[in-house]
Amino acid sequence: MSTQNYKFEGWVGHDPSSAEGKMVWTEFEPKRWEETDIDIKITHSGMCGSDIHTLRSGWYPAPYPIIVGHEIVGEVVRVGSKAVGNHRVGDRVGVGCLTDNCEGLPGKPKCDACVAGEEQFCPKARWTYPGPHHNGDKGYGGYATYHRCPGRFAFKIPDALESGQAATMMCAGITMFSPLKLWGCGPGKKVGIIGLGGLGHYGVLFAKAMGADQVIAISRRESKRQQALQLGADDYLATEEGDKGWFKKYYGQLDLLISTVASSKSPMKGYLALLKPKGTLVHVGNPDDGQFVIPPTPLIMKSANFAGSTIGSAGEVREMLQLAADKKIQAWVEQRPMKEANQALKDMETGKPRYRYCLVNEAGSKL
Repeated sequence: MSTQNYKFEGWVGHDPSSAEGKMVWTEFEPKRWEETDIDIKITHSGMCGSDIHTLRSGWYPAPYPIIVGHEIVGEVVRVGSKAVGNHRVGDRVGVGCLTDNCEGLPGKPKCDACVAGEEQFCPKARWTYPGPHHNGDKGYGGYATYHRCPGRFAFKIPDALESGQAATMMCAGITMFSPLKLWGCGPGKKVGIIGLGGLGHYGVLFAKAMGADQVIAISRRESKRQQALQLGADDYLATEEGDKGWFKKYYGQLDLLISTVASSKSPMKGYLALLKPKGTLVHVGNPDDGQFVIPPTPLIMKSANFAGSTIGSAGEVREMLQLAADKKIQAWVEQRPMKEANQALKDMETGKPRYRYCLVNEAGSKL
């Protein structure tokens, strides 16, 4: 399994119990090398709630064995002769959820989404894990020592951005930046961020950096109020531990709401009450405990929009990274040794992160 003078090793999940901190560290066979590929020595790998959903087969039956992790930063150690991206050995790059698209299929016409620069909607898009890659091989994620992928969606990290920060932006950051940009976050807008966690705290940071007039953080517990204000939120609403009429303070005032809540029990009626006429509620949280109910009356009476959003395009990733570097955005990231991955999963399940964990391979922790 050795490639060049290094080995691919990582935390492998063999069944749903792996989500309970039962992953196994072992050597694995990466995708077959193609000249469009690069190899990355992983220094940092952010941890995402999607990793847990996948490990426990929450959204779909996971194709075990799997290695999760789609917030990867590291050093390029090998570059194929046909790799896209002008990569060089020694470059510091990041890899997010998307690893390839129809442009990786020689001789095939580009789809409409890719022509429009919206590769995340490509019907031939391939994901960092579990893939499969266009050659049919399984994709393995970032809870590992090395990562092999097509060079197309590996992004150079601005020098001003620390690796642990950049890693957690490759999914959490872009998941929030993309809908904020698409639905016009900026001067003159009042924006609400629902759920103050790994995704939501990025929503507050980016909404402020993009110039929103007012950013309201919304979560269940009153205990997060001070943290929301420290992140830069202008106000905070507690939906469970606050006043039963928590939505009345900003009734009909918000232009845009981004919800990160992955629960079928979300108080949709209250969220929609916050919107202005023709306002928009964008959902990025994807429950695995059932479907939430969207009350039609407030949608109809306000001509409101209910939308969803996934990750962003390659262009948006580059724009986000540069904005974070320029504005000196500092997400709340706790770095943990790669060897603690199983315990970190357990801690994520009990809500301990404030607000994002990033696994660090000790040999590369100086980056």
